Formats: sequence, C-alpha cells, structure tokens
Amino acid sequence: MSFGPVCQQCKEPLQIDGSLIDLAPSAYDMIVASLPSSSTPISTSNKVLEQSDTGQGSPSKAAWHHAKSSSKSFGSNLSSRAQGKQAQRSTPLPNESFVLLQDSIIRNIPSPIPSPTRTRRSTTIKPKSTPTKTVARNEPQSRTQEQDHADPSPLSHHLRSTARLFNLLSTRTDIDHPLCAECTQILLTNLQRKLDETKKERDGYIAFEKEVRKEKEKEAQTPFSKEETERRIERLKQEEAIAIEQLKEAEREREQLDFELQQLETSEKALELEEAEFWQSYNDHTLGLEHQASQLAALRAAYVSGVATLEKLERTNVYNDAFCIGHDGVFGTINGLRLGRVPGIPVEWAEINAAWGQTLLLLYTIARKLDYTFENYRLVPMGSFSRIEKTTGDKANYELYGSGDLHFGRLLHNRRFDIAMVAFLDCLKHLMDHVKSQDSTVDFPHQISKDKIGDVSVKLQFNQEEAWTRSLRHVLLALKICLKWATNGANG
Repeated sequence: MSFGPVCQQCKEPLQIDGSLIDLAPSAYDMIVASLPSSSTPISTSNKVLEQSDTGQGSPSKAAWHHAKSSSKSFGSNLSSRAQGKQAQRSTPLPNESFVLLQDSIIRNIPSPIPSPTRTRRSTTIKPKSTPTKTVARNEPQSRTQEQDHADPSPLSHHLRSTARLFNLLSTRTDIDHPLCAECTQILLTNLQRKLDETKKERDGYIAFEKEVRKEKEKEAQTPFSKEETERRIERLKQEEAIAIEQLKEAEREREQLDFELQQLETSEKALELEEAEFWQSYNDHTLGLEHQASQLAALRAAYVSGVATLEKLERTNVYNDAFCIGHDGVFGTINGLRLGRVPGIPVEWAEINAAWGQTLLLLYTIARKLDYTFENYRLVPMGSFSRIEKTTGDKANYELYGSGDLHFGRLLHNRRFDIAMVAFLDCLKHLMDHVKSQDSTVDFPHQISKDKIGDVSVKLQFNQEEAWTRSLRHVLLALKICLKWATNGANG
C-alpha cells in the first residue's frame, strides 16, 4: 500500500509530525480506544465546514467538495484484511499493561534493533514528549504485524502504522484524515461557532423552563376559587373569540392582498408587453432614421461631387481643345495643320485648305458665341472646301481654298481665293472692332487695313510666300486673342 502524505481536503502535500512517525503501539491503541464506535457525533462537522466563508479563496476550501465525495469511498476501498485489523484495534485488549518510567530509566534503554523478534518485544518511546513516557506491550498485535510483513524496515513500519491510524480515523469519523493546519483551523472555527450557537439555544430553553416553573409555582401558591376559575375561563374564551375574529380578518386582508397582487401582476405583464412594443417601435424608428441619415449623407456627398465637377467643367475651356493654335517654325498652326508656304519646305495644298477650313470655323464660332453678325458676308465653314458668301451687291461666292494644278484656270481660281482671303480679313477686322468696343483693354499687336494685317498682305498673287505665310500667322494670333477674350473675358 503506497501512502501519499497529502491533505484529504485541499490535496496539498503534508509533512507528518515526528510524534506520529514514532508512535508506539500502546499510544496507537489509546487513540483507537478514544474514538467513537460510530460517526454520528461528528456527522455535522462536514456541514459546518461547508458553511465556512467562501470569500477567502483558501486552497482547502477550493478542494473541499472533491474531498467530501472521495472521503466516503476512501474507507470502503480498504481490503478486508485491513478492515479486520481495524476491528481488532477498536477496543483495548485485556492483556495490555502500561508502565510509567522515569527519565533516568528511559535514558538507559538502548535503541531498538530492526528485526522481527525485536519488533515484537521492543518498547517504543515517543520522542519530544513529557518527562514521563508510556510504554505499551502488545504481543498478540505484534504477532499480527509479523504475519502481515515478514521483515519490515522501521521507516516503512511506522508509515504503515500512521496510514492505518489515518484510515481508522477516517472510518470512525466523517472527516477524512490527514488534514493540514489550515483545513483543521477552518474545521475548528466552524465547530466553535456551532457550539456557541448551541449554547445560546440551550440558554434560551433554560430561561423558558425557569419561567414556566415560576408560573407553575405561582399558580400553586395562589389557588383560584371555582367562580374565579370560571370567570378566567370565560375571559379566555372571549380572548380566543377575539383572536379568531382577528385571524379571520387577517385572512380576509390576505385574500384581498393576494387579489390585488394578482391584479398588479396582470398589469405588470401588460406593461411589459407595452414596453416591448414601445422598444420595438423605437428600434424601427431608429433604424429608419439611420437609413434616412445615410441616404441624406449619400445625397450630400453626391451634391458636393456634382458641384466640384461643375466647377471643374466651368473652368474647362473646350474652345482651346477644339481650336489649338500654335506654331511650327515659321508656320502658324491650327490643330496641327500648317497655314502657309515657304520655299524649301513643301506644304501640301490639302493641309493648307484644311487649315483654312479650321480657321473659318473658328471665326464663325467666336462670332456666334459673341452673338455678332457680319454685315457684308456670310461664313460657310465646310472643312477643306469652305467658302464665303457675299450678302450685298452681286452676292457672289468665294472659295477659301487653293489648288496646285498648272492650267489656265488656276489664275482665275487664285484670284477668287485672294478675294475670299480679303473678305475673311474684313470679317476679322469687324470682329476685332466689336471686341474693342466691348473691352478697351484688349490689345491686338497687328492692325488690319484693307488686304493687309500689320505690314504684309494676305493675297497670294504677286506676293512672296514668306510674306503670305507671315500674314497668315498674324491672322491666327488675332483669332487667338479674340477666342481668349470670348471665353475668359467679360463674355466668358
């Protein structure tokens, strides 16, 4: 049997006291004889220990319930042989004798030799005790121990004796042994509290008994006559009737209170249902508000985004993208198309005619944006085959495109092309005058006079190509100034 010295309540390891390790057989039998034959006197100890304060959180209290369930099965797990030994030691044997030895005799006794014969006849002395020692001689029980263990060592023998003692204590009482100091203190505290409560209850009974005895003695000393006794009985009956009536009245009041309580419970349930409906409607309303708030936030964000987009679009000048005027060396360009010709740099007439078509379309667009109507001419932008129609006089049409074919009709066509360019320059002059009349701060670097802009003519015949190209560059510059004023100026 392996014995682990742990507390049976908190399961913490214990260190067995030396007085228990060197326990003599006589002391063992004295302890057994002092134990009760049944566990009824200590049956309430476990209940008292269970009612201890749980706020301290001690390790013994944490393991108490587990130890309680294991304590019932601890004693039943013993073998029949061990239970028989416990039954043998339940009462003191008749052949036991005790001898009181003096200190001088104890000091002269030699130490016992660990042998079976010595174990049977040795006298065990309890260490660290009072000067008077108790020596027990129990030959029948020694022979029983010799049968159980043929040749036990002193340490194992004492451990087995201690284990048997703890098993016997656990069997005879309702508390599992061994116990640590903390669990023992808890048990003693609660048992003391239970004892104090029992004493108070006993004192109450004693006081009541004294009062009853005094009443009986008083009645015995002053006997009542028959008439007085009857009057007393009659008075008691009246008091009984009054008490019964009061009891009935109290019962009626109780029934009335029960009825009112039932009504209050019914109204409470109705209020709870009403409260649940209120909170349901409140939650629905809250969800609706949150949904509307999210929609409002989304609309506001969309509005802010739309306003930002509108401002961006308002700042955007589509005319600059539609009519990109620049230069490429000596050539003025519109949308990447070169306008003019110079020796050594061949420019196709198709590119020149397309550039004139974009230029005429730009002049027509600026005039329509400014809501300006030309008096003598009507612009007809048609790409590479644009023309200008005269609205007064013979109402002739002038082609604003040229050709590089070498034939006699080219001279007539170039003459009509020159007239169309002069008519274009006249329309540009009127538009420039209109812009200056609207905003005098607008400054045009090149003035227009008949067929000249600046100091060069726009006619192609009898003119140098370099001068003609420079005049066309001046035309594009004037159109760019008009376009900038129309889009970003007072009329933008």
